Amino acid sequence: MSSNETPRGPVDSSRVPRYAGPATFARLPRLDEVGTADVAVIGVPFDSGVSYRPGARFGGNAIREASRLLRPYNPAQDASPFALAQVADGGDIAVNPFNINEAVETVEAAADDLLGTGARLMTLGGDHTIALPLLRSVAKKHGPVALLHFDAHLDTWDTYFGAEYTHGTPFRRAVEEGILDTSALSHVGTRGPLYGKQDLTDDEKMGFGIVTSADVYRRGADEIADQLRQRIGDRPLYISIDIDCLDPAHAPGTGTPEAGGMTSRELLEILRGLASCNLVSADVVEVAPAYDHAEITSVAASHTAYELTTIMSRQIAAAREAN
Repeated sequence: MSSNETPRGPVDSSRVPRYAGPATFARLPRLDEVGTADVAVIGVPFDSGVSYRPGARFGGNAIREASRLLRPYNPAQDASPFALAQVADGGDIAVNPFNINEAVETVEAAADDLLGTGARLMTLGGDHTIALPLLRSVAKKHGPVALLHFDAHLDTWDTYFGAEYTHGTPFRRAVEEGILDTSALSHVGTRGPLYGKQDLTDDEKMGFGIVTSADVYRRGADEIADQLRQRIGDRPLYISIDIDCLDPAHAPGTGTPEAGGMTSRELLEILRGLASCNLVSADVVEVAPAYDHAEITSVAASHTAYELTTIMSRQIAAAREAN
């Protein structure tokens, strides 16, 4: 979008009820209605990489439905993200549910095409397997990127049942492939039992720092956000959010829930504290609506995606003004 164009925003909810019409993210226009976008919201309905409860293939549309309640002004960041940049819903990437390797290739190719238009990606999963092809694509454009990985789990295991591409392995593969800046990696919200202490040893060797959910509870969101900002610096940053970083009280609709997680308020406040970071793309994954109650999980996920979209829109607008 050029500097003299006005972004097309959401449907006017004072004229069309929120529950009416197609459920695009935040009731925004479709990508084919605007041609190109600064931020493309895309879904990846894929969950063939899960190790426990399936259902995240339906997560993207659940998040879109919950996002009907999002409004165009974000007071927490003092910004109207859909007026600052063109944000559009790019629909879903259709992937093979029976072949994980092919699905990974399909996601990477589709992300390449979208990033090639100049857009940043706000991806709605799907299971966490999809983070690997998204990171591959982002790294082609920006080089090795910093990563903040919000999750109850490390997702740096080697294989499951001999499979190298699963929702528990994407970040080990990413480190092995050299697409992450290993001086600026961190998990946030981890907790729960592991297979052994070696899991932590291996993870540390890959370059990851760890902020547990207990750290967030004891130290507070502001201090954690400051620590993460210092670790990331001005590097290109990718944020990957498994909704199970939240406690099951705040996100019951997910495949591998763990007790003792963050609150949705803590997650949103940490993200808002990262507004100065150079966020180049992001994902929110592992929403499994079959296990949800009263849309608790999808509402949390939609607000999470909204904060991430706001950060990207603000940075796009600032860069445009600077030029």
